[in-house]
Amino acid sequence: MIIPVVAFSPAPTCHKDTPTLECWGKMVQRSTQTSTDVPQVEITKGIRVFDPSYTRRCACREPVIGEDGVPQVGADGKPKLRKIGAACPKLAEKDHGTWYFYFELEAGEGGKRQRVRRGGFARKTDAQRKAKELYDAATAGTDVLSDETCGDFLLRWIKSKKSLARTTRHGYEEHIRNYLLPHLGHIKRRDLKVRHLDLMYDAIEKENAERVLHRLRVDQLQKDRDEAHRVWVRAAGKEEERRAARRAFLDANAALREGKKGLRKVTSAATMHRINDTLSSALSWGIKREQAFARNWAQLVELPPVTRPKPLVWTPERVEHWKRTGEKPGPVMVWTPKLTGEFLDFVKDDWLYELWHSFIFLGPRRGEMAALPWTEVSIDALWLRISQQIVEVAYKLYGEAPKAESVRTVSLSLESADNLVSFRSKQEQKRKEWGDAYVETGRVWTHENGEALHPDWISRRFARLVELSGLPPVRLHDLRHLAATLSLLAGNDIKVVQEKLGHSSRQITSDTYTSVLPEMMRAEAESVIAVVPREVPFEVDTPLEIPGTAWQGDLAVFFAHGARQSGGSWTVGAQTQPDSDVLGMVTLTGRGQDDAANAAVKWMRDHCTANDLELVRIENFNDHYREDQREHFSLLRFTVARSEAPSIAGWDTSRPSRLASRNGRKRSRSRAA
Repeated sequence: MIIPVVAFSPAPTCHKDTPTLECWGKMVQRSTQTSTDVPQVEITKGIRVFDPSYTRRCACREPVIGEDGVPQVGADGKPKLRKIGAACPKLAEKDHGTWYFYFELEAGEGGKRQRVRRGGFARKTDAQRKAKELYDAATAGTDVLSDETCGDFLLRWIKSKKSLARTTRHGYEEHIRNYLLPHLGHIKRRDLKVRHLDLMYDAIEKENAERVLHRLRVDQLQKDRDEAHRVWVRAAGKEEERRAARRAFLDANAALREGKKGLRKVTSAATMHRINDTLSSALSWGIKREQAFARNWAQLVELPPVTRPKPLVWTPERVEHWKRTGEKPGPVMVWTPKLTGEFLDFVKDDWLYELWHSFIFLGPRRGEMAALPWTEVSIDALWLRISQQIVEVAYKLYGEAPKAESVRTVSLSLESADNLVSFRSKQEQKRKEWGDAYVETGRVWTHENGEALHPDWISRRFARLVELSGLPPVRLHDLRHLAATLSLLAGNDIKVVQEKLGHSSRQITSDTYTSVLPEMMRAEAESVIAVVPREVPFEVDTPLEIPGTAWQGDLAVFFAHGARQSGGSWTVGAQTQPDSDVLGMVTLTGRGQDDAANAAVKWMRDHCTANDLELVRIENFNDHYREDQREHFSLLRFTVARSEAPSIAGWDTSRPSRLASRNGRKRSRSRAA
């Protein structure tokens, strides 16, 4: 009789007496016969067994007793102690000691034993729960035996990323160096959980509160230093008083320098999200490559929401508030066309006037303009191609190719092309003046000695020019918003703006780089109102009379000209020419230009109906006025005809006409043929 027996051993053995061979958990068939001639048969299909061993230990110690029965003493004269271990009599007590466990994993390379050990649990149930968790993780492929820390893993990850752009790598390294290593670097990779990430972001927010207080103290020290300087400058009288004021200023300045030590920027919510994205990328890499983590814990973190700043336009009201208080309504501001023209007029004599003009109307990035070579510009064909960029990492410059969607050809206006011709002429003149000292870079935009422009210097130079102009402040990057907005104001499609700015999708362009100018808002509001026809009440001051001299045959052409009066009322008069007599006049209380036009149309229709005339054509010339005149004037042209139509008298509608009979005979002859 053959009986299957399932046998387990805690570890692989090679003894012939044991029920397994090379792997625990294998099923072996044994014969119950006493004869030794019946061979043992192994079934190759293995069974995984999870059977941890649990023990309880304590840290109790007892004196070491020598062979002579005398307690031994160390070199320092103190009695030697040893751990009692499992023999401690107090382990019988419920709360004495802590629980430990271990279990075996499948053998590693070369049959090397792999044993998982953990300890320090207050209750056995905690140890059992942890053992099951580790076993499930090991089954899923996680390396639960690794002692690698998160810090070592992150450094290994960033070193393996060979294809990162230089700026992206620099950002990742900053996140690792400033945040991830200090907060997570000491944690073993296998022990990382979402709670560790929550503690990191809590610590960052706590540091933010301390940095805010530090900034407030520095601001106060700055005010004290400035006040001490004013007192010193205005000090009069005895020299001792001036010396005391100067000493007070020097002390305040020294206090400010000391207070600024260790001052750091607040870590914004947007930066926290970028830190979490960096960590998420590293964990995803570890999961795909090595199954180093059970889950991507960064994806489970809840961070403060980030609201992308909306571009705001410098309306007259906002400009007035800024002049009074110096407060900027938002981080991203856009000039109106009027303010843009004032800036261009102010910088027309600047060496880089053509560059500022290009930023405003073409909307490039500063790194793209800093890298633009003359070989990528065609003035005759009116285009320039953006295929290079200069990136700045720790104020060092590197040349890189832009993203695929950012490589583009930008069409030039005639004015932009003339500007490039003008700047090239200025460069030629400076090349002659500098002689051998002139630096040949081949770049379009350079300093007067030919040196290439640093992207950060371009930003600082632009900010200085804005400050000198007295205009409300905008950043250099805000000119991309301005270029997109001006293009939309000119009636261009959002797809054209997307290609111009080098974006991968229309959504990015519409969500990020466009703002609504007051002119666009007014046009939208008026167009919506015009969709719904409304009756505009008016009063006839002078009835309309069309003189005989206005008729040319059966047609008469005249204009209805409206003008806003004081108090918000409108007057609309009919004339054949601007300097001719008024043929009639009405008044109304309207909201704007469209109301005046609607009232004029209603007036003309009523007149034509009452006098048996036909209104042949209506032409609206309101859009011919300048923007600043449209709220004050209205102009329409009407074409009227005399409607003396022949009567139907004499037509016999009871029988067909001769024409119908003739057509019938023609059709009959055609069929016969």
